[in-house]
Amino acid sequence: MTYLMQYVLVAFVLLIPMSCQQSKSSVQSKTEKTSSSVVSKQTTMLSDSLKKVVKTKAEWKAELNDLEYNVLREKGTERPNTGDLLKEKSEGVFTCRGCQLPLFSSETKFESGTGWPSFWEPINEVNVAEEKDNKYGWSRVEVLCARCDGHLGHVFNDGPKPTGLRYCINAVSLDFVAETKN
Repeated sequence: MTYLMQYVLVAFVLLIPMSCQQSKSSVQSKTEKTSSSVVSKQTTMLSDSLKKVVKTKAEWKAELNDLEYNVLREKGTERPNTGDLLKEKSEGVFTCRGCQLPLFSSETKFESGTGWPSFWEPINEVNVAEEKDNKYGWSRVEVLCARCDGHLGHVFNDGPKPTGLRYCINAVSLDFVAETKN
């Protein structure tokens, strides 16, 4: 088993209980009802997996190709229908190409018709950050990797149930780790 696969497996074990089928309010409500020692343990595990990855411009350029650098570090966008993960239908996890933080499960991926991979929910809310984006004269919500601050795409309120969200993500900002069958 490769280091990446081990990392993803550990991340799933640590993060899944707080993620997939819960809304923000239900996570908050559940956390409030949980004993303080459990909350403290979960917070420690989450903060360990989210320690910031900070690199110089030169280090990022050495690790990423030109398009990856443009999207992840300069908030660019790949052309629609060109991403290698757009049609990925295998079971597995989509991770940040910059730091390998697990971001989205294949279980939440759907065909949006936009030309970019779309998901209705991240693996865990704390793994993605959101910022207002008024770059082109209208208001959008930018989605970033919470660990390396890499630009991923945007989130919109026109997705399917159960969340109604569409995380429209640049394929070039993601890696995919297929689930291994035993």
